[in-house]
Amino acid sequence: MKIESAFNEASLLKRIAQQDQAALAALYDRYARILYAVAFKSLGSAQESEEVVLDVFSQVWRTAANYDLTRSRIDTWLFMIVRSRTLDRLRRLQRATKIALASADAAKSQPHQLSDDPIEDVLLSERRAHVLTAIAQLPEEQRQAIELAYYKGLTQLEIAAQLGLSLGTVKTRIRLGLSKLRIALGTWEPS
Repeated sequence: MKIESAFNEASLLKRIAQQDQAALAALYDRYARILYAVAFKSLGSAQESEEVVLDVFSQVWRTAANYDLTRSRIDTWLFMIVRSRTLDRLRRLQRATKIALASADAAKSQPHQLSDDPIEDVLLSERRAHVLTAIAQLPEEQRQAIELAYYKGLTQLEIAAQLGLSLGTVKTRIRLGLSKLRIALGTWEPS
């Protein structure tokens, strides 16, 4: 029975290498649930686990022709890919968490010194509180990109590399975030 199953899977992989979508669907139906469970055990997120499974089968689609049946069983190969993609996601999530914490700390620090004019100090303090409130209301992705650009001084290209995103995605997030900040801060008046 196991030999027959391995033969069927090898046949599926050969068909996938020839861009047979039905073969990919059959392999997906056979392994998607277990691969999802493996990813979910480490990630604890349904959305991230689903992304990992999609990444795995996307890689299978692209690299099926390179698979060598003599090196490992197909299920072992799939589990190695899911493990690798899960670890990539965990690292990306940990980096994003560290960046968010560092950005929040930078935003909360008080870089300006008190001036000789107490009224100016109060106005600066109020403006700062208003800006921080407006930034906190941005979607996480936009806030993160803006904080990296303005608090950490990173270029858009550096932000894209650090977050593992395309440059266009980073530019869009910053543009949308700044647009929302302009709207929110445009209504601010000192009390």
